[in-house]
Amino acid sequence: MFIKYLFVADCRRLLLTAYCLLLLPTFSFSQNKIIDSLKLAVKNAKHDTTRCNILSQLAETSSDEEWPKFNENLKTLAETNLKTCIASHPLHIIFLKHLASAFNNVGYLAEQNGDIPKALNYYNQSMKIQEEIGDKSGIATSLNNIGFVYQNRGDIKNSLNYYERSLKISEDIGDKIHVAFSLVNIGLVYQNYGDIQKALNRYQRGMKISEDIGNKKGMATSLHNIGSIYKNQGDIQMALNYDERSLKIREDIGDKSDIANSLNSIGIIYRENGDIQKALNYCERSLKIWEEIGHKDGIATALNSLGYIFENQGDNNIALSYYERSLKIREEIDEKEGIAFSLNNIGAIYLKLKNYNKALEFSKKSLNVSKEIRYPQNIRNAAKQLSNIYKEMGNHELALENYELFILMRDSISNTETKKASIKSQLKYEYEKKAATDSIKNQEEIRVQDAKLIAQEAKLKQEKTQFWFLITGFAFLVSGFIFVINRFRVTQKQKKIIEEQKIKVDEAFEKLNEKNKEVMDSITYAKRIQTALITSEKYIERKLNQLNG
Repeated sequence: MFIKYLFVADCRRLLLTAYCLLLLPTFSFSQNKIIDSLKLAVKNAKHDTTRCNILSQLAETSSDEEWPKFNENLKTLAETNLKTCIASHPLHIIFLKHLASAFNNVGYLAEQNGDIPKALNYYNQSMKIQEEIGDKSGIATSLNNIGFVYQNRGDIKNSLNYYERSLKISEDIGDKIHVAFSLVNIGLVYQNYGDIQKALNRYQRGMKISEDIGNKKGMATSLHNIGSIYKNQGDIQMALNYDERSLKIREDIGDKSDIANSLNSIGIIYRENGDIQKALNYCERSLKIWEEIGHKDGIATALNSLGYIFENQGDNNIALSYYERSLKIREEIDEKEGIAFSLNNIGAIYLKLKNYNKALEFSKKSLNVSKEIRYPQNIRNAAKQLSNIYKEMGNHELALENYELFILMRDSISNTETKKASIKSQLKYEYEKKAATDSIKNQEEIRVQDAKLIAQEAKLKQEKTQFWFLITGFAFLVSGFIFVINRFRVTQKQKKIIEEQKIKVDEAFEKLNEKNKEVMDSITYAKRIQTALITSEKYIERKLNQLNG
């Protein structure tokens, strides 16, 4: 029998909760005291903007029973102020942002109650306001929520489109909490679609981001989803290890929906181990919590799980009752993946009761829904069951046809290479992150060998890094040497030019001296001639004196 689980990272009203939980360690008082303080503060607030801020926090952090009331108060207060606040006033944007947040929460509540058209309507109204005021974080949240609705309705193409758009915006604005949630939701789509490698890649990325920022909710969701991969691959002990770690974190946080989710998953694991009493205990606790908070999809999941437990105990009529109750709720909320599971489970009961016509009716419906949503796992389950039904009915041609479809889907999901690659990848991630050591003894030898392999790879990587550092350093040294040689050559060339210029100057100077000497000699010679030709003044004076005497 096949069980449909909830592996969902609710980004709706829980994103701000995650922010608040990040801050809680800095306070010495409990979350309940914080909520009580907020309730008192909203009564004493003097301005509507303050009241809106507090109501918004209360809607995000209060219990599942109380938050809808605070959100309705927030919605009413924001709408009232928007009627009197002109569009150009700064407060107009603030009230619009609160109204968008309230619409988003109303959509989330409607979705939980199975009113999908109302949920989509409010999500789209919220996104329209967010686009109007440029609230990118809000747009990312609305896109994520719409993606989740399409995912539940089996519209994988649209679901991935909205998730990817949400992820892109969150990465652009650096909203790591939202990035982690979007990655987990994308991983869930890939997991249901049978692409284990892509699913595990998204879960690991989401896990790393959540660990880096201390986002406990994101960590718990990633652990839970990775555990589901181990569960689907038949590694029950590892699945239990991850689910128990996830449950511990969720109990610390106090999120009832997530606690119920983990309890249900652990219950099914105990059923696989043959511990029926523990299986019933966990699944009944899960059902009780989901009924308390009115989570219809969760109620349907728990009912389906309880049916699975009773079926494997041979209590077919009790099992059938649980399956039918589960199917009714899933049809009310149009949750197609769950519908496919419930239909197939009911068909299995009728097959055991040898009511082949009824078995064929429900199993064919399951296959049709599974093909509509294009989930290989669902198609595989329905095809295998139809093969068994046709075989019992003596229609061997159709039995073989459906068996071939079963093999095709089975191989696309659980082929050996995919299983080995995904498990090895996850173990490597666990060692690198120094996660808690697995307590299962039969895993120790494998883990030690993997650790040695990782150490060897790290050593080789280090040696390779050192080698390239050496090569790089040598390259820098050679480059420096070449630079020095070039500078020396340039210097020598410049020196030679200077020396040649000096020689030319000296030669020119010598020629100038020779010319000067020739000129001076000419002047001296001319002076001598002049002196020789001109009668001396003393001689003339003496002659004049003689004549006068």
